[in-house]
Formats: sequence, structure tokens, C-alpha cells
Amino acid sequence: MKLKDLRPVKRGGNRTTAFLNVAVLGLSLTLGACTSKDDVDDLALNDTPPEVLYNEGLSLRAQGKLRDAGDKFEELDKLYPYSEYAKKSLVNLAYLNFSRGKYTEAISAAKRFLTLYPGSDDAAYALYIIGQCYFRQMPDITRDQEMTEKAMSAFRELIQRYPDSEYTADAEKKLLITQDQLAGKEMQVGRFYLKKRNYIASINRFKTVVINYQTTRHVEEALFRLTESYYALGVVNEAQTAAAVLGHNFPDSQWYKDAYSLLTKGGYEPSEDSGSWISKAFKGINVF
Repeated sequence: MKLKDLRPVKRGGNRTTAFLNVAVLGLSLTLGACTSKDDVDDLALNDTPPEVLYNEGLSLRAQGKLRDAGDKFEELDKLYPYSEYAKKSLVNLAYLNFSRGKYTEAISAAKRFLTLYPGSDDAAYALYIIGQCYFRQMPDITRDQEMTEKAMSAFRELIQRYPDSEYTADAEKKLLITQDQLAGKEMQVGRFYLKKRNYIASINRFKTVVINYQTTRHVEEALFRLTESYYALGVVNEAQTAAAVLGHNFPDSQWYKDAYSLLTKGGYEPSEDSGSWISKAFKGINVF
């Protein structure tokens, strides 16, 4: 349709044209009102140099304004992705979110950093933050231990990949705590099955402790519970072996005294079968 076809052809056309002009003017004013200063600012390109944004973030962090500092580092990451300052900002974001208890966000930032910069000098620190985030979320042994397992995995990876890192010593301490926690969970479930006289199920739980967590404080009781469970099943040679291994490694333990008493009441004594899985599990292992 041509432009001339849009012109009014009836009488009173000037009045119609005037109405259209007013309508167009009103629409323009309405659109102008909808475009606020904030919208214009949002659309404007922020040309602040990355080093300035980074230093501003560090300054805010030093002042304890962690949220504002995080916002500044996020802004830098968006404006200058893959730059050296964006790289540093990711590490700072991971730390700031961890400090604020925003563990999901901290883990996300740290994992992204490891994906983008696996060879960075800060990779060990990023792994340490991930482990710490999971570690802080570890529940008590009555609940699911997914967070504990993830913390153990992160700390173990840190120790294996960066044995000389300044964070390794603390990671080793926390790794022992996660292992003790997981062993405690296995013991709790094992005792439950033992009480229900489901001896096969209880043996499987105590076996996990003996094989995977034998350097934890729970291994003494695990060996005694194996003595109990095997003896209740009538598998006397394994009960004797569990008691013998317990006595060899923990001669002054009350658990060994209880195991010895249990066997002697039935006319047996601790005696190690070198072919037993229990004996093999402890060969070459120093549990002290």
C-alpha cells in the first residue's frame, strides 16, 4: 500500500490528521517515560579498566564489604572474561562466597576456575576451598554422608595432585576427620543390623571399616563386632581371626578383652588364620 493511500479522503480530514499527530506524540512521550535513566545506564558500556575493577574489589574485601566485593569481581568477570584479572576474580569469588556461607556458589566458582585454569598456581587453593565447603556441610552420622564423601574426595585429590602445597597439611588433617565420620556411619548401620540379628549385613558394614578405614578410631570396635557376628553365625575360625588381629594390634583394648571373653566362654581362643580376609587386610598396615 502506498503512502498516499493512508491519507484521509473524507471531509474533516484536517481534524483526523491532527488526531493522528496527537496520538503519535502521546505514544512517543509514553515510550520516553518508559526509558528511565537506569535503563540507559544499564545499556551503557562500562569501560572501566579491569585492573581498576579488580583493585576496587580488593579494597571492598579489605573493608569487610564482602557482598559488594563479590559484585565487583562478578562485574569484572562479565566485562573481561578470560582475562588475567577475571582469572583472579574467580578465585576471589570462591573465597568470598565461602566466607559468606554461600557454599554452592563458592564451589561453582572454584570448579569453573579449575576447568578454565587447571595449571594455575591457585589450583590447589581452589580445590582446598571446594573441600572446605563440603567439610562445613558435613552432617552427623545419623544422616546421609554425601557431603562427607565429597569433602574426602576433594581433600584426597588436593593431597595427591599438590603434595607440596601450603594447604596440604590441613587437608590431611581434615581427610582423617572425614574418614572417621564415614567409618562412624558404617559402624552405626552395622550395629543396627547386628541388633536385628542380620549378621551378614552387619559383617559387610564392619568389613568396610576394617578395609577402608582401619586407621580410624572405629577399627577396634569393628574387629570386635566381626568377632561377635561371625561367632553368632557359627563361623568360628573367622571370629577367632578377628579377635587375634584385634589383640595383636590393640592388646590393651577393652574391645579385645571383650572378644577374648566371648570366645573363651565357648571354649575357644583367638587364633589367626593367615588365609582370612581379615588377616590379609592388616598385612603391611600400621594402624597405630
